Amino acid sequence: MKRVKRVVIVGGGSAGWMAAAYLDAALNNAGLRTADITLVESPDVPRIGVGEATIPSINHVLAVIGLDEVEFMKRVDATYKHAIKYVNWVDGKGESYYHAFGRRRTEPLDTSAEQWLKSDRSLPFSETISAQPVLCEEMIGPRAMPEDQDGPPFTYAFHMNALKFADYLCEVATSRGVTHHLDNMTDVDIDEGGHIRAINTQGGLRLEGDLFIDCTGFAALLIEKRLGVEWIDCSQWLLSNRALTIQVPYEHHYPGYIRPNTLATAASAGWIWEIPLQNRRAWGYVHSSDFLSEDEAEAELRRHVGSFADDLDARFVPFKVGYRAKAWVNNCVAIGLSGGFIEPLESTGLYLSDLATVMLAEHFPRHDEMAPLAYRYNRIIADRFHEILDFINLHYCLTRREDNDYWREIRRPERTHDRVRAKLDYWRHRPPSMADFEDAWFPGSPETPLPTSGLAGDHRPPIDTAGVFGLSSYEAILYGMDFLSSECDRWYGSDRPPSRVLEPVAKRLSHALNTFPRHDEWLKRVCAMPDYPAS
Repeated sequence: MKRVKRVVIVGGGSAGWMAAAYLDAALNNAGLRTADITLVESPDVPRIGVGEATIPSINHVLAVIGLDEVEFMKRVDATYKHAIKYVNWVDGKGESYYHAFGRRRTEPLDTSAEQWLKSDRSLPFSETISAQPVLCEEMIGPRAMPEDQDGPPFTYAFHMNALKFADYLCEVATSRGVTHHLDNMTDVDIDEGGHIRAINTQGGLRLEGDLFIDCTGFAALLIEKRLGVEWIDCSQWLLSNRALTIQVPYEHHYPGYIRPNTLATAASAGWIWEIPLQNRRAWGYVHSSDFLSEDEAEAELRRHVGSFADDLDARFVPFKVGYRAKAWVNNCVAIGLSGGFIEPLESTGLYLSDLATVMLAEHFPRHDEMAPLAYRYNRIIADRFHEILDFINLHYCLTRREDNDYWREIRRPERTHDRVRAKLDYWRHRPPSMADFEDAWFPGSPETPLPTSGLAGDHRPPIDTAGVFGLSSYEAILYGMDFLSSECDRWYGSDRPPSRVLEPVAKRLSHALNTFPRHDEWLKRVCAMPDYPAS
C-alpha cells in the first residue's frame, strides 16, 4: 500500500491556498488519498490586495478545484476580462491597440496577418482578426445571458479581489480536509542531506512532512533563508521595481460602466493599470524608483485617476523581478513570489503560481525519490519564466518613445534581451508564423546556460515553447506596436489596399453586438452586482 505523502505549505495568500486547493482536488479524488495537506500561515504578515487580473489558464484551475463560475465571481467580486488594451506605448501620443484572448482561425493556412501586412493598415490588426477589441470598446462582455446561449462565449479570464480569492480557496480546501494553522514559523529542522524534516511554530507545533512548499513571498523563508537557493535578478531587462496603488470604491465614484478588459497606459516611468471589480476600480502605477520619487509617482497617478481620488489613500508595493535558480530543491518547492516574479503587464502574477501548482501535481512524488521529478519540474518552470520574460520585454523594446530619460533608457540595446533581439532580427526577414513556435530558437539566440547556483540539474539555455504566449499573442503586440512598417513599404510598396475584417470575425462581431449584453448589465443580472448610480 502506498504511503500517503505529507505536504506542508508554509504561507497562505493566493499562492498558498491555490496550491492547497488544487493539489487536494488533483491528488485526493476518486476515493484515493495521495496527500495529507497542511497549510500554516502567519497571522502577523500584512495582506496586500491591489486587484488582480488573470489569463485564461485560470479556468483550468477553477474547473479542477470544482468551483461554480458564478458563485466564484460573486465571492471574489470578479468581472470578466477578454483582452488587454494598451495606450501610449508606441509614440506616447494617445495611440492604442488590443491584445485579445480569442482569435478565429478558420482556414488550414492562416494568411490573415500577411493580408494585413499587405494592406494600408487603416484598421488595427487586432480588429481584423478578432471581434473582442470592438466588443471591449462597447463595454460588452464575453458571454450572453444564461437564458440566451446562442453561440459560444469568447475566450476570457477574470479580474478579481485576490484576498477574497485566497479566503474562498481556504474555505473550500479546509472543508475537504486540508489542515489550516494560523501560527508563526520559528525554526526549521533539516537533515544532513539538506532535506527539510519539520518546521516548528511559535504556538508549539512541530509539523513534519515529506514535501514542503514555500509560499512565503519575497521573504522565501524556506527556499532561500534555510536552503540558500540563489535569486537571479532580471532587472536589466525590466526596470520597474515598485507599484503604487489606489482603490476607488464605486460608492465613491462609479463611471457608469465596467470594462471587460484590463487597461495598461504607458506613463512617464512605467505604466498604469486599471482593473475593474464589481465594487471598485483598482489603479496601479508600475514604475522604476530610479526615475521617479515616491512623491512624483503619487502625483502622476493621482492626475491620471482624477480628482475624485484626492481623499483616497495610496499604497506603495515594492517588488523585484527575477527567479529562483531552482524552484524545487531536495524536498522543498517554491511557489509564488518565493519562486519568481515578473511585472504584471500581461497579468502573469497569478499565472506563475497557477503553473507551478499544476506542474507540481503532474510531477508529484509517489515514492521517496524526488530528484528526477525535480529535474524535469525545474526545467519546465525555467522555460516558462523566460518565455514570459521575453514577452514582457518585447513590449518595451519596440517603443518609439523618447520623451524622457526613462523611455530613452528602455530603448538602449542592452535593455533588449538577446533572445528577443534574435526573434526580431529573424522576423525582419520573414514575418512570424506558427512554425516559429515549434521551437523558438533563431539565429543569434544566446547559448548562455542557466545559472547553476551550485546545484545539479538541467542548465541548458531556456527554450520558448509558447506554453502561454504563442503566435497570436506575438502578432498582437508586434503589429500593435507598428512592427515591420518600413519593411512592408519596401516589400509591398506604399500604395496598398485598405485593411479588411475577416468575414467570420465580422459575422461573429455582428451577432455579439446584437445579442450580448453590456458587461455591467450581465454582472447585475447574474452576479447581483449593485446598481451604482453613475458619478
